[in-house]
Amino acid sequence: MKLSQDDFIRTVRDTPLVAIDLIMKDKDGNILVGLRKNEPARGYWFVPGGRIRKDELLRDAFLRLTKEEIGRELPKESFTFLGIYEHMYANNAAGDASCSTHYIVLAFQAVLAERPAELPPDQHSQFRWLREDELLHDDKVHTYTKAFFEKDRSRNRKHPVLP
Repeated sequence: MKLSQDDFIRTVRDTPLVAIDLIMKDKDGNILVGLRKNEPARGYWFVPGGRIRKDELLRDAFLRLTKEEIGRELPKESFTFLGIYEHMYANNAAGDASCSTHYIVLAFQAVLAERPAELPPDQHSQFRWLREDELLHDDKVHTYTKAFFEKDRSRNRKHPVLP
């Protein structure tokens, strides 16, 4: 189910959203990041992912999100669960300045046999494949993306509200 803009902003104002972040690696261990076009986190490099919709089964969310974010459907069974994270932003995807966004993020990782030849441009204006050390040291890679790769992941489960 897709919400109207008014229903979406009410939901963002009143509840946390549940999302899946997809840590996609190539066979050499490089990590896919996209330059976000939308809030929250516009202008930052971020791993692909998105919200789970009301009444959408997790297996269906994987198929939809992988198709939308990397251009091909991958089943949930292709991924390894990394953990649960919280992402809190001062803004939101609707551009409504009156409320922040709170995500509960289920992080999953997959290794692709080959990189996709083309990636969908809907959410990201550019894409890069970064080595883990490059990702961790790039100021334009969002803190929440870096948290998936920091050695002490447990301290990164809770974050302050970030832009």
